[in-house]
Amino acid sequence: MGTYDGGVTDLRTGKRVLLAKPRGYCAGVDRAVQTVEEALKLYGAPIYVRKQIVHNKHVVQTLEAQGAIFVEENEEVPEGATVIFSAHGVAPEVYEQARERSLKAIDATCPLVTKVHQEAKRFAAEDYDILLIGHEGHEEVIGTAGEAPAHIQLVDGPDGVDKITVRDPEKVVWLSQTTLSVDETLETVARLKTRLPLLQSPPSDDICYATSNRQHVVKEIAPECDVVIVVGSTNSSNSVRLVEVALDAGARAGHLVDFAHEIDDAWLTDARTVGVSSGASVPEDLVNDVLTHLAARGFADVEEITTANERLVFSLPQELKRDMKAAAARG
Repeated sequence: MGTYDGGVTDLRTGKRVLLAKPRGYCAGVDRAVQTVEEALKLYGAPIYVRKQIVHNKHVVQTLEAQGAIFVEENEEVPEGATVIFSAHGVAPEVYEQARERSLKAIDATCPLVTKVHQEAKRFAAEDYDILLIGHEGHEEVIGTAGEAPAHIQLVDGPDGVDKITVRDPEKVVWLSQTTLSVDETLETVARLKTRLPLLQSPPSDDICYATSNRQHVVKEIAPECDVVIVVGSTNSSNSVRLVEVALDAGARAGHLVDFAHEIDDAWLTDARTVGVSSGASVPEDLVNDVLTHLAARGFADVEEITTANERLVFSLPQELKRDMKAAAARG
């Protein structure tokens, strides 16, 4: 059992924190944020980013302070400027729009999202109906669906199953957004298979390793927790899912916060065990702020619960690496 920041366990109260690991940044987020930082160093400010590079308020604010300008669409970017596409992926038409405006496009799409795009293209080329499990309006879903709009239907959770229609029940495959609840997705697939017994699965799991790992450790700690605090933004799908997973797994309460000061002391009033985790787009300093906040309220004893060790690293986008190499050669 570890103690945070030199705090000593209060044996009279027995208050403690169970700190989930893995938590925070995944390889795709790390790559995307680094892409913006390196582009700013290489090309100078401003650098335009289409949509939030990752779904985290603090990260976006930090990059804005360094000279990144976040826009909703390519048409807001001056002709000939550099634009970075976010980690969530974009539809092919977005690349086309960038070419029309002579934009220098750098694609920071997570490679695990790109994998789902490739699957969508392949199954569409083979004339399959594709059932894309995901949340309507999420940027990742919009990007994936844009690869083959004529072949893809959205299934927004188990309740969306009854609305689908397919041309040939023997040529149907399901794909999914990478940041969904693992359990809810399995439930959706099970319901789809009762309607479509010959439904095919993706060649490998579409829900990414980081989403699965963060949900798994939260499931482990939740039954012991009076309250679980997840650090993450409300528009972060994987962060929102962590709160849901905690509650489903037995936590008495669960809350999502961007910053430590958002924690309501009333949440802690009768608590003895507080679980802490963070979404895949959350930097570790925000978690440390939460631990400091909790320690000041008697929760100084921190036990880190580890269910997996993550070592995956993604290299930077090729177009950026090429320019970095050329700049280094010039000295």
